[in-house]
Amino acid sequence: MNDSSWDAPAGSGRGGPHQGPAPAGPAHDRHRAAQTRPMPIVPDVPTGGFQDGHGRGAAHPSGPLFRDETPHEHPQEPMPGPTPPPPPAPPAPRQKKSAGRNLGAAIGVGVGLGAVIIASLYIWAPAFVGVIAIAVVVGLWELTSRLQERNQIKAPLVPLAVGGAAMVVAGYVRGAEGAWVAMALTALAVLVWRMTEPPEGYLKDVTAGVFAAFYVPFLATFVALLLTADDGPERVLTFLILTVVSDTGAYAIGWRFGKHKLAPRISPGKTREGLVGAVTFAMAAGALCMQFMIDDGIWWQGLILGLAVAASATLGDLGESMIKRDLGIKDMGTLLPGHGGIMDRLDSLLPTAPVVWLLLALFVGTG
Repeated sequence: MNDSSWDAPAGSGRGGPHQGPAPAGPAHDRHRAAQTRPMPIVPDVPTGGFQDGHGRGAAHPSGPLFRDETPHEHPQEPMPGPTPPPPPAPPAPRQKKSAGRNLGAAIGVGVGLGAVIIASLYIWAPAFVGVIAIAVVVGLWELTSRLQERNQIKAPLVPLAVGGAAMVVAGYVRGAEGAWVAMALTALAVLVWRMTEPPEGYLKDVTAGVFAAFYVPFLATFVALLLTADDGPERVLTFLILTVVSDTGAYAIGWRFGKHKLAPRISPGKTREGLVGAVTFAMAAGALCMQFMIDDGIWWQGLILGLAVAASATLGDLGESMIKRDLGIKDMGTLLPGHGGIMDRLDSLLPTAPVVWLLLALFVGTG
């Protein structure tokens, strides 16, 4: 037999019947190294440590083991549960009601005007007539100025101012007949005065002028008529007290308890609760004034008088609010701090004057 067959490595397909284990030696080891490829060994890393090649524990390497692993450790996170609802927001602080105007200035101006009126009323009656005439002229100036600024209506101020002052004086001196005559002459003066300008807009200008003559000086003349009676100062004071008390009652009750609008399209600030306050306050004041201030007056007459004053004062206020809404303004002027203009104070006084004059004439006469 050929002995070279024993030199073939195991598994090579060559071998004889006496095949045995491959002989060891350098030549055989080199042959096996050439036939195999070493595979990398990935060690098992137990929790909390890292094993090196000799089985010794080692610290976990700072870098990632694989390229898609983040360097930092991934602690076990709890399973997300339902998101708890956010805590309820604290209730918004309740806003304090605002009076809507400078109350301190309004009170100060009101007290000042009251002192002037009472002083002139009881010291020298003609001086009070002068106060009425001045208020009329200033009111006419405010009204005609706003008409021209907002609607380009040029109601002639000069004949209105002269005729308005004359109307008040004629009412005090000549009574109701003198007031009517002065009113007619003032309207005629407005028509003639406007003829000195171009005819464009003539009709609207003279219409506004006649309206202004009736609205401001003619209605104010009834205050002068109240003064002509024997107890004239008390009648004027009753008229002023009831009107002011009515306005104050409406303002106070409406500001504190008002919830239901009275005429939202005309005056959003007025409420039905305020109207109830105006009627209640005016009726109580009317009963007291008729009983203790008016000669031959009876308390129940004052209840009727107070009810009528509350109604006329409210309608007068709404009427001027309609004018201001049509003109797109808040106040007629800025002469009186906290009040606006003179017309903003005359709005409830003007329509109330003829009502008080008429009822007092019916109850106790004009003497």
